[in-house]
Amino acid sequence: MKARKNNIEKREERQFFFFISPWLLGFLIFTLYPMVFSVVLVFTNMDMTGSGQFIGFANIVRALAQDPLFYKSLLNTLYFVLVSVPVSLALAFLIALLLNQRIKGVGFFRTSFYIPYITSGVAVTLLWGWIFNAQFGLVNYSLSLFGISGPNWLSDMKWAMPAIIIMGIWTIGNSIIITLAGLQDIPAQLYESAEIDGASRLVQVTRITLPLVTPTLYFNLVMGIIGGFQIFMQPYILTEGGPNYATYTYMMHIYNSGFKYNEMGFASTLAWLLFIVIMLITQMINRTSKFWVYYDN
Repeated sequence: MKARKNNIEKREERQFFFFISPWLLGFLIFTLYPMVFSVVLVFTNMDMTGSGQFIGFANIVRALAQDPLFYKSLLNTLYFVLVSVPVSLALAFLIALLLNQRIKGVGFFRTSFYIPYITSGVAVTLLWGWIFNAQFGLVNYSLSLFGISGPNWLSDMKWAMPAIIIMGIWTIGNSIIITLAGLQDIPAQLYESAEIDGASRLVQVTRITLPLVTPTLYFNLVMGIIGGFQIFMQPYILTEGGPNYATYTYMMHIYNSGFKYNEMGFASTLAWLLFIVIMLITQMINRTSKFWVYYDN
C-alpha cells in the first residue's frame, strides 16, 4: 500500500510539472532570464548589438551624479504619482459608494465607469490630445462658454503635467470595481445595527465603511504607486516629454536611453534604480499600514 501510494504521488507530481510547464518555460525565458541579464548589463556599456565591455559601477555613478535628466525625470514622475494616486483613490471610493446603491440601471453605470480602463490606450490618448487642444479642444471650448480663456494645455509647462494627470485619473475604472468589491464584502448587519442606534449616513460611512474598506484602499494605493511610476504612453505620444522636459517621465528616460541612444547598459541601470525606489516606497507603506489598515478579524 505504501509503495502504491508513493507511485500515485510521483505520478501526480509529474502531471503537475507537465501541466505548468508552458507557464514555467515562459517565466524562465521571458521573465527570469531578462531580469538576470539586465543585472549583468548594469555593469557594462553594452548596446543593442551585444557589443560592449565591463565598466564596473560607472553606470550607477553616471545616473546618480552626472545625468541631470535622471533627477528631472524622477521629480516629474513623483509629481505625477503624488497628485494622481491620492485623487484617484478618493474618486474611486466616492464613485464606488454611489455604484453600491440599489438603484435601477446600476449595472449600466458600473460598465460605463469600467470601459475607459479596458479601451485602447493609444486611441484614448489621441482622443484626449484632441480634447486638450488649445484652439478647438472640448475643454477650452467649454471654458469659453463661461468667459474663461483656457490655457495651451499640452504646450504650457505649467499645464502639461496636470493634463497628463487628468488623463490618468479618467481610467480609474479598475480601482472603482475593486473598491466596489470591498464595499460589498462589508456585512449588512453592521449598517442595520448602526441605523437602530440612530447613526446618520455620514457616521456610517466614516465609522463603518471607511475602516472596513481600508484593506482594499491599501491594495489600490500600492498598485497605483507602482503603475504611476511606470507612466509612459500618454506623455510620450502627446508631448514626447515636453515642453522643456515638463512631462519627461522616468520610463521615458529609460526608453530613450535604451532604444534611442542605444545604451542598454545605462537603461538597465535606470530600470533597477526605479525598482529600488518603488521597493523602498512600498516597504514604507507596508510598515505604516498597521496604523491605518483595519482587518475585521
